[in-house]
Amino acid sequence: MDLTIENILLIGSLLLFISIIAGKTSYKFGVPTLVLFLGIGMLAGEDGIGGISFDDPQIAQLIGIISLNFILFSGGLDTDWKAVKPIMKEGLALSTLGVLLTAVGLGTFVYYVTDFTIYESLLLGSIVSSTDAAAVFSILRSKNLALRANLRPTLEMESGSNDPMAYVLTIAFLGLVINQDKGLASMIPLFFQQMILGTIAGFGFGKLSKIIINRIKLDFEGLYPVLVIALMFITFSVTDFVGGNGFLAIYICALYLGNQYLIHKKTILKMYDGLAWLMQIVLFLTLGLLVFPSQIVPVIGIGLIISLFLILVARPAAVFISLIPFKMKLRRRFYISWVGLRGAVPIVFATYPLLAGIDKANMIFNIVFFISLTSILIQGTTLSVVAKWLKVSIPSEEKILTPSEKFLEEHPKTEMREIGIANGNKVVGKKIVDIEFPKTAIIAMIKRDEKYITPNGSTAIKEDDVLIVLSESKKGIKKVYKALKIREFSSA
Repeated sequence: MDLTIENILLIGSLLLFISIIAGKTSYKFGVPTLVLFLGIGMLAGEDGIGGISFDDPQIAQLIGIISLNFILFSGGLDTDWKAVKPIMKEGLALSTLGVLLTAVGLGTFVYYVTDFTIYESLLLGSIVSSTDAAAVFSILRSKNLALRANLRPTLEMESGSNDPMAYVLTIAFLGLVINQDKGLASMIPLFFQQMILGTIAGFGFGKLSKIIINRIKLDFEGLYPVLVIALMFITFSVTDFVGGNGFLAIYICALYLGNQYLIHKKTILKMYDGLAWLMQIVLFLTLGLLVFPSQIVPVIGIGLIISLFLILVARPAAVFISLIPFKMKLRRRFYISWVGLRGAVPIVFATYPLLAGIDKANMIFNIVFFISLTSILIQGTTLSVVAKWLKVSIPSEEKILTPSEKFLEEHPKTEMREIGIANGNKVVGKKIVDIEFPKTAIIAMIKRDEKYITPNGSTAIKEDDVLIVLSESKKGIKKVYKALKIREFSSA
């Protein structure tokens, strides 16, 4: 079946519906939903029962890049800076040195077990060198896995920030495959350019986005998530245009925004959570359609050997070497090694050799697809088991929540105060979002001119307002008084 304008919406919506319904029960059988989405895409493809003809790597790459924007941005919004800050150095070591060592280690192994040239081998190693954000975010959160100490933020930060390094290595070694007269030294300027510009752009656009979101006055609350989507794509595109790494920029931008006070933040977080899932489904379905199972079968043998080497040797060696300077228990290092999930990102990166038209492009793509599939099946299905075996998991009730989970979850409020705003108070005229109100409390109502109004982040405080504040504790009430620039009285 050929995709046409007339049937693309019907086919797409049916595949999406089937994926959601099937994904609802997949975990009962221990199968990650990501594998299910890939499988449905493959079944719907030309080699499957659907017979849909889709062989356009360029469209698949475009869908992949758009989807990764949403997935990385959503992951950044959901990352708690306070949790990430203590493990920043470890995360950076894993997302840079760890990726490089994985690429070189696996590439060297591929060179000796295949007929690939050294640059083709290193290209394959680079494509699968990073852990996949979509796989890590979705599997960790879907399994509701609670991990000890700083393991979860370490894993999520690594997966969210290591794609830029893998991208640089992929582009660099692809260039060396095409132009073998260039040397490895040509990679160094590209790496620093991508990382430095990506970091600067990420922070810059993050601060600019906060100002725009909080200052602009839109007539409808539903337009704020749309505004954030526009800012996200501007961040990626402008960064890429000036030669920086767009993936790094949008992750940093989202990480900054997720830890700031924003108008209608609850709406934005809910919208992005749904969009991230939608993009994961679309991405894996598309990549499943792009794959021809008949072409995977011939590479199963060599693919399994390479995949097992990556899981059992290359990834653990890279992790242990990268974390040498840091104090960390051995069992935690082993668990980080095991959560080296490969998913959609390597498959998206594998479309670059296809578009470049190099000789081994099809074989590289099929091997990469097989590696991603086996990684999700072997590692993705055993995350909970290995966590318990290594004693790095904790009871779910002790789980540390992400910012959106904290923000969206309904907490019982046990303390209430009615706080009057006197004339001359410094918060008069300010929006609630600009007051930096404590996260452990909410302004439930505002009594103004004998009327009660329900406030939101864009509501401005006026003289003689009476704020009805709910908090989880007396300590939270004290923080409220401090934020409102009011001296607390015991009778309040």
